[in-house]
Amino acid sequence: MKLQGYSANEIIAANEDLISEILLLLPARSLLRFKCVSKLWLSIISGPRFSRRHARLHAGSGASGVVLRRTPSDHQFLPLGGGGGGGGGDDPLSGFPFKCLDFAPDPAGLKILQSCGGLLLCCSFRKIGCRRNYYVFNPTTGQFAMLPQLGGASSCATTVYGVSLAFDPFKSSYYDVVCVRSTVESAYYYQIEIYSSRDRVWRLSGSPFVAPFDMVFDNGVFWNGGVHWISPTGASLCFDVEKEQFGTMPRLPISENRGCRRFRYFGESRGHLHFFEIYGSRTAQFKIFELEKDYSGWFVKYHVELDSIVTAFPEVVRDYMDPVYMNYYAIVMLHLVREGNNEESSLLVHLPGKILTYNVGDKTFRKLYEMSADQSKGYGSLQYGWVDAYEFIETLAPV
Repeated sequence: MKLQGYSANEIIAANEDLISEILLLLPARSLLRFKCVSKLWLSIISGPRFSRRHARLHAGSGASGVVLRRTPSDHQFLPLGGGGGGGGGDDPLSGFPFKCLDFAPDPAGLKILQSCGGLLLCCSFRKIGCRRNYYVFNPTTGQFAMLPQLGGASSCATTVYGVSLAFDPFKSSYYDVVCVRSTVESAYYYQIEIYSSRDRVWRLSGSPFVAPFDMVFDNGVFWNGGVHWISPTGASLCFDVEKEQFGTMPRLPISENRGCRRFRYFGESRGHLHFFEIYGSRTAQFKIFELEKDYSGWFVKYHVELDSIVTAFPEVVRDYMDPVYMNYYAIVMLHLVREGNNEESSLLVHLPGKILTYNVGDKTFRKLYEMSADQSKGYGSLQYGWVDAYEFIETLAPV
């Protein structure tokens, strides 16, 4: 059939709206290959509107995996949907866009600071004679942007306390980077400086402010439109990025009879902000709290019991140590991941030489990854080293 000299196939192939609807159904990694089909496909897939629609449509997919970092050059990708293999099988990194963080030729080397909406905020290591650079990297597309130097000449006399990435792919294709630094006038005041990918410049936001002396600004968590920080003593602070205003958070749910803290977790997954702490050397039970969207308060989302893991893997018990030693149980919680359409939650649990995923709902667990002999070399019999975990979400977002 022909219409005005064109075949039906030619008419369909030239219909941008129809092609867009079809391409939206495909995963991000496939779309990258299809950019070379034609100029029309390249234009559609590269557009910011397509990126936002694709993010919304695939929001239910959640994180496809996590990136674990042990050393600056040692990154391990773990897919969440299937077995991780590890010691002698398929290489989990084969499905991941990079094996080492070398997307930019930075003389000091690069490290990941934060994962947010599929983008990674990275920076260079401190090295004498080299300035610290900040980057936003999209591991799906391989694109990166090096941010301009902070604040110009005035920033030379200030100290950077923390830099956080703020990106919501469902609302915009643009991202912001929020920096907390000292002021030139006084060491007792802090200043917010914001970089926007829309304008590509840093600018001051608001007036200098005061904060609790022990606020941990280098571990900001973006959630609900704002960057959130907490302190070891329970204080908290949040900054609405769009309104550029500070807000209050309910006090963290810290136990009064807590004793010595062994572990603290504060993070976001699929639009939920979580917090939990573990006290005592031999404790394998704790509560996971979640913050209400309206900031009305924290509530107990899960009761976690890891006794079954201790029983199944007795090597986590370091019985050669004094039982009061904080690391008597060789267990580290790496990350809390919300998964699937039912939003089940899984804890990534790091034991010596292996990673488990623990379903906090039905209290089952399975081995996700086991270190090979080569990987454990240099770490002794403990085979224990990963401490940082970052969610990996495929995204077409430009940087």
